[in-house]
Amino acid sequence: MDEFDRYRANMNEKLLGSNHLGIKRFFALDKRTKELLGLVASIVLRCDDCITYHIKQSVAAGVTRPEFLDAFNIALVVGGSITIPHLRRAIDRLDQTLDGEKVDEATPHQHD
Repeated sequence: MDEFDRYRANMNEKLLGSNHLGIKRFFALDKRTKELLGLVASIVLRCDDCITYHIKQSVAAGVTRPEFLDAFNIALVVGGSITIPHLRRAIDRLDQTLDGEKVDEATPHQHD
């Protein structure tokens, strides 16, 4: 895992060192925005594992339920009706994650 982290940091520096304006702009975005972008892309690409990951990361970053619903709407508009089964699972996973966050707040911090 340490090697992965080092590699990731080195390659991020290399990407930023390319001086590509679009890449620099993406890296400059706050975590909440990047996670919501990742969530929308994951729904459009219909990747349930990615959807779950971005929901968990977004909740941790403080994204609110109304913001999630806006992101789900954008994914539906971009991806069309084929995304609806993934939106169903996404709302279920969001509810599970939010319920889990409530449990975590009520008990001592026990994170994996």
